[in-house]
Amino acid sequence: MFQNIYQNKKVLITGHTGFKGSWLAVWLQSLGAEVAGFSLDIPTSPNHFQLLGLSDKTKDYRGDIRDQKCLAQAIDDFRPQIIFHMAAQALVRKSYQDPVSTFETNVMGMVNLLDLVRTREWIEVAVLITSDKAYRNDEWCWGYRETDALGGHDPYSGSKSCADLVAYSFYHSFLKNCKTRVAITRAGNVIGGGDWAADRIVPDCIRAWNSGESVSIRSPLATRPWQHVLEPLSGYLLLGAKLYLGQEGLNGEAFNFGPDANVNQTVSELLDAMVERWPGVGWSVPKGFEGGGKEANLLKLSCDKVLFHLKWQAVLGFSETVDFTVDWYRNWIDRKTGIYDFTVSQINRYCELASKKKYIWAK
Repeated sequence: MFQNIYQNKKVLITGHTGFKGSWLAVWLQSLGAEVAGFSLDIPTSPNHFQLLGLSDKTKDYRGDIRDQKCLAQAIDDFRPQIIFHMAAQALVRKSYQDPVSTFETNVMGMVNLLDLVRTREWIEVAVLITSDKAYRNDEWCWGYRETDALGGHDPYSGSKSCADLVAYSFYHSFLKNCKTRVAITRAGNVIGGGDWAADRIVPDCIRAWNSGESVSIRSPLATRPWQHVLEPLSGYLLLGAKLYLGQEGLNGEAFNFGPDANVNQTVSELLDAMVERWPGVGWSVPKGFEGGGKEANLLKLSCDKVLFHLKWQAVLGFSETVDFTVDWYRNWIDRKTGIYDFTVSQINRYCELASKKKYIWAK
């Protein structure tokens, strides 16, 4: 799998205590990598990283991505060959509440990391995760391409646009003729077990339903390219492996990772699908929010570029994405034990489905 590139490699994940970071850490371990992480703190309670017991399974560095000295100490101590940069302030509502911290974390965090990457010769690959929110959202009916304009309307989206530009600038200024290979990734809305962030649709539902309450949703008509967390992670891993191998056409480029074009459901469609798999729960829209909230209503991605260069495409359809997600949370609620094993079993199941579809990375 991934041509065994990660076997015995030293891999650093910034933001490893977060939702996507913890899933990536488990997957990398299963691929035989020596995994380290750099994060400020445990971001939620409950927390996927803690439930998995990853502090005992990874080299766990704690620090603020805005503190370059602290980040440098971790990188110099661990000496990673491959870095996945995920550390970020990732919540739209919090970006309105604290825009300064959001820009500092997302923009200067990228600056601090790349400034270190360019001076550490042992770092061979850096995969830089930004967001689909980096695109200037004109609410087109077609998918945004990597060449389309950047520019977020809210502080979070704006900070991700800036982080993207930082990566572009550092590549062309310092890394283009360096042996270290880098690429930018932009993914659509990710769901899956283990996410407990505030103001996200699925975690809000789980908290309410686990307490026997209905959930109140402020943007039922917003359309998102929903995808399971393992979808973009498979793309990041494939991109990292191909960068390591020196495949042409990847270095310094940006790539979208999203579901198939037909997987572009509204929030209400997602909730109805979850309710079908969770009898007895429900949801409603508060008065005054029937038309949505502050977030943009339509955002789609074109994944033609990554299909062409990497032969990557999503494994799961919408129904399977919801199945994986609800199954994880129901297992956590019903058993609250064996979370690590269940998480690994979902990774294995995902890989089996990819292999049946003869996806190149799953061989």
